Amino acid sequence: MKLSIVIVNYNVRHYLEQCLQSVYASAGQLELEVWVVDNHSIDDSLQMLRDRFPQVEVIANEDNVGFARANNQALRRCTGDYVLLLNPDTIVQEDTFECCISFIERTAGCGGVSVKMINGEGEYLKESKRGFPSPRTSFYKISGLIRLLPHHPKVAAYYMGHLSDDETHRVEVLPGAFIMMRREVLADVGLLDESYFMYGEDIDFSWRIVLAGYDNYYLPATRILHYKGESTKHGSMNYVYAFYNAMMIFVKRYFSGSGGLVYQWLIRIAIRARALLALLRRVGQRILLPVVDMGVSYASFYIAKQLWATYWADNVHYYPSVYTWGILPLYALLITVCVWLSGGYDKPVRRQRIARGVVVGGLALLVFYSLLDETLRYSRAILVIGTLWTLATSLLTRRLLGWFGIDGYATGNGKGRRMVVVGEEEECGRIRHLFERMGIVTKDVRQASPREIGGQRFADLCRTTDVVVFSTADTPVKAMLDAMERNRRKGLLFRTAPSYGELFVGGSYIYTIDNVYNREPEGLYTTRCRRNKRLFDLMASLLALLLSPILVFFQEHRRAFLRDILQVIGGRKTWVGYSQTGHTGDTAPLPPLKQGVLHTSDRMPKVLHPDTARLDHDYAQGYTPMMDAVVLWKNWRRL
Repeated sequence: MKLSIVIVNYNVRHYLEQCLQSVYASAGQLELEVWVVDNHSIDDSLQMLRDRFPQVEVIANEDNVGFARANNQALRRCTGDYVLLLNPDTIVQEDTFECCISFIERTAGCGGVSVKMINGEGEYLKESKRGFPSPRTSFYKISGLIRLLPHHPKVAAYYMGHLSDDETHRVEVLPGAFIMMRREVLADVGLLDESYFMYGEDIDFSWRIVLAGYDNYYLPATRILHYKGESTKHGSMNYVYAFYNAMMIFVKRYFSGSGGLVYQWLIRIAIRARALLALLRRVGQRILLPVVDMGVSYASFYIAKQLWATYWADNVHYYPSVYTWGILPLYALLITVCVWLSGGYDKPVRRQRIARGVVVGGLALLVFYSLLDETLRYSRAILVIGTLWTLATSLLTRRLLGWFGIDGYATGNGKGRRMVVVGEEEECGRIRHLFERMGIVTKDVRQASPREIGGQRFADLCRTTDVVVFSTADTPVKAMLDAMERNRRKGLLFRTAPSYGELFVGGSYIYTIDNVYNREPEGLYTTRCRRNKRLFDLMASLLALLLSPILVFFQEHRRAFLRDILQVIGGRKTWVGYSQTGHTGDTAPLPPLKQGVLHTSDRMPKVLHPDTARLDHDYAQGYTPMMDAVVLWKNWRRL
């Protein structure tokens, strides 16, 4: 056996499928075996392997054992003269295996080889060649100095930025996404260190290759497409801790003395700093727009107050300062909360959610207004005018964000996107038909032959389009990577359309025909419906509070009635909850709810011994605020 390829998979079925297709298409006359170690995926990866690639040797783990341990499971059993560790979210170029094996055979002392990696948007990945993370190079990376001097031989040593991306070089660290070596090297160096669960094992392994007297090489003569990071997003807290804890293991093992202690101290600071920055970024992304909306809403009420005072009362100072600086901010806060509860800050933006939140907020203001002391009831007109202006400015804010290209704030896709499909006539027809089946709205779809990729017409098409879709049946991987590197620009998206299925694949993007026909989670399983329920609870509580002088006389337990109103407002109870306190057996667990003042069985108060489990399931699956309204209407005398 000439080459053994080891791939560790964890819930990236479609990337794995495309990877394997490229592997076998690139094999040529090369005798190879492919091992896939699956870390207990739940996305039908194993079924796909049985159906599409029965020749693959599969090791199916019953839990996620980590990257290093999973690789070692296959490395102990593979038999090739050469071994390749390959990530599942990659596509290999047609000449990649031949090029790497040929280089190793003619290069004395070669330990491991990696290649040039391009991401899903056509950008060069700096991880293709790296230096060892010494205390100095790590400081330059963590401090951000590497971004200021990306080509300095010392400052940029972590990514070896002083070395050309297009020339062959000796390097120190090989990326775990692609490492090829002779079996003899593996025997000398040993297997991957299983102390590393994820990240860091490639650095440790590369270090041991060098310590064993071999050289590692970066070979840009061939390339792979690496979508990169599909299982862990680099902005997440999981990534921060996994990556830097792996660095800590490496430091403790290979750096000792006072320098090692300083390095460990530096890594600990980096972990906390990156975690804090990730937290602040996440919080900032979530609260920035609500804060802006609240400020704009307050400005709307303030302007309405100034105009009303000027033209109605003929006195711009007619309203006291407590109204301006106390009551109006409460108006703005209440409307902002209602917009949030109605899903107005979810992406992609939906005008109707924003309008619903503002309208509900306006109605809540009317209730709030009626509860104020008469000395604080200044003008309903200001309340109405300010609410309408708030609605207009909120929609305008989203429109401006959409115009500036902020992700998720386009207020509609009715015009569709301009697309270029790269492939022959038959494949282009299939892809056009797939657009229609999936409901993808297109403004203009143009065709380009794979033979045109290096020409001026294709370059012109890329400058005037939004998305380029490559048919993998007709477009060689080398030609596709050439096109991505030459024509990449901000705003231009690249997608692949595999010939074996009905799907499109891109960086952090997989859209399949199943997405169109499979039902999304509904009812209380969705954040939107849970917010709607909370919004209904608040509105019903305010209404009940407003009518409490009348309703209280109809209640059997008057003190409990008022206490329940306050507990629902405080979020300790909900007006309608499940009839059963627990759900076990064959049924899946229902989304949690607070204790209910009333229950789903109160929907049919005259029915003896109702099927409460079924009522609870139907309520959770198909929830709408009207269901709560019906229960309250039928039981208003015994709240």
